[in-house]
Amino acid sequence: MIVGLTGGIASGKSESAKYFEELGTFCIDADSVAKELTCKDKPALQEIAKVFGDDILSVEGTLNRKKLADIIFSDVNSKLKVEEILHSRIISRINETISKEISEKEVIVVNAPLLFETGLDKVCDKIVTIKISYDIQVKRLALRDGLNDDEIKKRIASQMPMEEKVKLSDFVVDNSGSKKDLKRKIENIYGLLTSNFK
Repeated sequence: MIVGLTGGIASGKSESAKYFEELGTFCIDADSVAKELTCKDKPALQEIAKVFGDDILSVEGTLNRKKLADIIFSDVNSKLKVEEILHSRIISRINETISKEISEKEVIVVNAPLLFETGLDKVCDKIVTIKISYDIQVKRLALRDGLNDDEIKKRIASQMPMEEKVKLSDFVVDNSGSKKDLKRKIENIYGLLTSNFK
């Protein structure tokens, strides 16, 4: 079974993926795949540098992620250009990993913030969305990434609205509470997902 895990920025997707892993699932993290694909000297990074110039690189030749984030969250066209370079590569890598692991693992979790936007939901049997209120999201982003109000608004606005993700999901987890509460909810969902296997 392939389970899509998504949610808004700072909603607790990575924490949820960690709890799924503890339960024995195999997790694929789309953000980690993107980071791997944009390592120094990788074709995707070379393409990004070609579009945005070498200013996007650090002195060591690695991607300056903060600089790129500032560009793409301020300009829709720039965001689309980066997505054009990365999305097909990310999807291919995720599909390759699924094909390699599917015979060995009962449950594979694909943790992807842009699950619906990239069409990755099409390869999933079930979808879990982690949601939080806008106010909590703003507080967590300020705390986690040290962003100002303007930067926070731009990042939240760049993603599909939470209500739309919720409508398209099989399971919705409200992560407004504690980590212990989130863990319990993930355990419950895992129990429902795997009840047919027993």
